[in-house]
Amino acid sequence: MTRYSRDLTGYGPVTPDPKWPGGAKIAVQFVINYEEGGENSVLHGDAASEAFLSEIIGAEPWPGKRHWNMESIYEYGARAGFWRLHRMLGDLPVTVYGVASALARNPEQVEAMKASGWEIASHGLKWIEYKAMSIEDERADMLEAIRLHAEVVGERPRGWYTGRCSVNTVPLAAEEGGFAYVADALADDLPYWIRVDGRNQLAVPYTMDANDMRFATAQGFNSGDQFFAYLRDSFDCLYAEGVAGAPKMMSIGLHCRLAGRPGRAVAVQKFIEHIRSKPDVWIATRLQIAEHWAANFPPEDFARPSEMDRDQFVASYAGIFEHSPWIPERAYGLELGPAHDTAIGLWSALTRVFRSASPQERLGVLTAHPDLAGKLAAAKRLTAESTAEQAGAGLDALTDAERAEFDHLNTAYTDKFGFPFIIAVRDNDKASILQAFHTRLEHDRDAEFDTACKQVERIAQLRLADMLPR
Repeated sequence: MTRYSRDLTGYGPVTPDPKWPGGAKIAVQFVINYEEGGENSVLHGDAASEAFLSEIIGAEPWPGKRHWNMESIYEYGARAGFWRLHRMLGDLPVTVYGVASALARNPEQVEAMKASGWEIASHGLKWIEYKAMSIEDERADMLEAIRLHAEVVGERPRGWYTGRCSVNTVPLAAEEGGFAYVADALADDLPYWIRVDGRNQLAVPYTMDANDMRFATAQGFNSGDQFFAYLRDSFDCLYAEGVAGAPKMMSIGLHCRLAGRPGRAVAVQKFIEHIRSKPDVWIATRLQIAEHWAANFPPEDFARPSEMDRDQFVASYAGIFEHSPWIPERAYGLELGPAHDTAIGLWSALTRVFRSASPQERLGVLTAHPDLAGKLAAAKRLTAESTAEQAGAGLDALTDAERAEFDHLNTAYTDKFGFPFIIAVRDNDKASILQAFHTRLEHDRDAEFDTACKQVERIAQLRLADMLPR
């Protein structure tokens, strides 16, 4: 059994209306990453100096040594950059990603955050790389970050964002159980639920593009004008989608030592003025967005195909292709994942098996189908699915003349092709079914075999749509 944990499907072609408060066309979320005093430093017990997201191009860690310029750049963020951004954003809802050890070293800034009513989410214990850390050590750091955060801020964090995360970060946050959301997710323009070991964890996705970190990366922003233009264009695109009936959210990522510099802070100010010039803009903290989403779009609880054991899977879907349990038996061994927990996704997996089967096996599926309005229907010996489908097209209430015509056509069709006439009756009515009978009787066997197989696939698709989301 192979299972693929990544969800490449998301909301699909039609995103949900998030029903933002006040009918807002967009939710805008400002993040200030507070890392100053939590970065790598031998003063903090680390093996080397920091080398990430600074003005020093091509910086490398200095093993066993302090990097005076690097430390000074981070200090600028705490001493000057934070206060500049605080003056600009102080009256707006803002989420702070606070590194717990940095918050502990910056009490005045923490009090300013709290006085402004900003949400202070956790940015981990230290601003370090977790990609190679053991799950046990990362769990210990997460628990210590929560403890220290509560000690410094006065309450535990409700949001989590590591940033320099590992594949274990989101599962660990879900396991801890106290987070309204995680932000170590970049996969959408709307919040979404992540399944982790049978748990539902809400993700409020973050951004790496509308983010001042690109001032410190290759192919990034060179001037404040570029940053402002990118933020403005991102907002305008999402706002237009909201006006068209598909509202989204926009995250803006800021760092005190980067956007807090004068030549970049002007871009932030221009952007604030731009969005304030538009009606129906909801500026919110991530926690406000998470609480709104959880209240209006709770996770869907249903038996997910990708999480079933073999017996449950086969029993649940044995009737999708008429009397052919071998199809779900084989499909169970495919690389199933979240994409197959939808009607269209599971249909894809089951039809792959059907299409790759031998002609004789596919013929067996065709011959397992009953005649339309035939003897099995009269004797009430159809499957529940077939009974409902035929009744939906009115085939359970035929006149004597209509029944005689169906009997004649069924016999003529089966005698010619060797399998019963199959059509997705839910797409048709009595008249169109009779017309299809006459048309398809003119086919040669190969063409009709192909047509019948496609109708079998369509019937399966309709049946799954009754059982699973989308």
